[in-house]
Amino acid sequence: MNHHKGFIIFLVFSALIFYSCTDKKESSNGLEFKMNKIAEDYVKLVLKIGQHDPDFIDAYYGPKEWKPEELKHDGSDTLIHKQLDEETDSLLNEMDLLGSYNADELEKLRYRFLYKQLLAAKAKIFMISGGKLSFDEESKALYDAVSPSNSEEYYQRIINKLNDVLPGKGDIPKRFEDFRQSFIITPAKLDTVFRTAINECRKRTLQHIQLPSNENFKVEYVTDKPWGAYNWYKGNSFSLIQVNTKLPTFIDKVIDIAAHEGYPGHHVYNVLLEKNLYKEKGWVEFSVYVLFSPQSLIAEGTANYGIKVAFPGDSRIKFEREVLFPLAGLDPAKAEKYYEILDLVEQLDYAGNDAARNYLDGKWTKEETKNWLIKYGVTSPERAEQQIRFIDKYSSYVINYNLGKDIVKSYIENKGGLDEYPQRRWELFEYLLSTPQTPSGLK
Repeated sequence: MNHHKGFIIFLVFSALIFYSCTDKKESSNGLEFKMNKIAEDYVKLVLKIGQHDPDFIDAYYGPKEWKPEELKHDGSDTLIHKQLDEETDSLLNEMDLLGSYNADELEKLRYRFLYKQLLAAKAKIFMISGGKLSFDEESKALYDAVSPSNSEEYYQRIINKLNDVLPGKGDIPKRFEDFRQSFIITPAKLDTVFRTAINECRKRTLQHIQLPSNENFKVEYVTDKPWGAYNWYKGNSFSLIQVNTKLPTFIDKVIDIAAHEGYPGHHVYNVLLEKNLYKEKGWVEFSVYVLFSPQSLIAEGTANYGIKVAFPGDSRIKFEREVLFPLAGLDPAKAEKYYEILDLVEQLDYAGNDAARNYLDGKWTKEETKNWLIKYGVTSPERAEQQIRFIDKYSSYVINYNLGKDIVKSYIENKGGLDEYPQRRWELFEYLLSTPQTPSGLK
């Protein structure tokens, strides 16, 4: 059998087994004991997989003795990969035999979460062993979701709307970049503006979500990274937030980064999982965060949707106009027009996914991909190149930001978390941050 097709068939078969097991039952104590053992083996397994890909483990704050010794052999060793694959299959088989972990709703979520994480681990082993997946196959295997695809005509219609509202005439990306030049924060003022933004995000979050008294973060400014910002969670309720200043920082990105990486985004998400599931319930699978897994779609989706949760309605533009624009030395009178245009540009979000799909599937060259990102992502050549660097490094991970946000948005708003019910929205949002969730489970 073709190796690639064999792997895809395995994923489909595994999903069928997973859903067929939902009627099996066992005593709560027996299930918990077995689940805890599987969870411990899962943590040790993914730490070993992480030896073959330095980006695989995003955070680990579990028992130090579980971390494997430094890899002594060639990372491409096929025998080691085969052993890892067999370990993953063994854990999946144990879960199949265990059946649905449904003593209560939270434990059922735990079972589904761990099963999907293991499927993603198997996919990653397949990939580091040299296996090839298409963009959509990879995103389904790793992140439990597939991004929709839009036609060029769809994006062009939005570009036409931009043409009507952007100052000037001619090339849309250049006009947008020229327009944005009035909204750049100078390096000398960036730290003050950013710290003001993250303090406001924190204040708003703490009005609705209780966090441990020792939770804290540190901010660093870095350059020459493929990402715009990153949260490195260190455990014990502490995060290192890095902001990439290689390219100019626009005023709108300050709230985006502060909310996404900090409050109520990644920092709060990791703090709550560590507190509620790892420390209080002893679920050791939440002592490790595997980057290439369904958990990342939940993490990125909640972090992006969390911006709206923290700043509902027109409260964001009001805060920026009254506080951040003056701090940055920018003209508050231009805020309304700026966000009118940004709202249109946001509708082009999926253009990046379509670019990544065609590029990684070998349908477009790097130059064609760059040109698409400039035209339909309305971005500068420098930022398009940074996006391609990200795609080269993280592949289908790009879907987690926009598709993740849309999945989280749909889940929360379908359950009543609308603008007119902000407290309900916060309650649902905190529930997603505090419980084991999977993308397919939110649909």
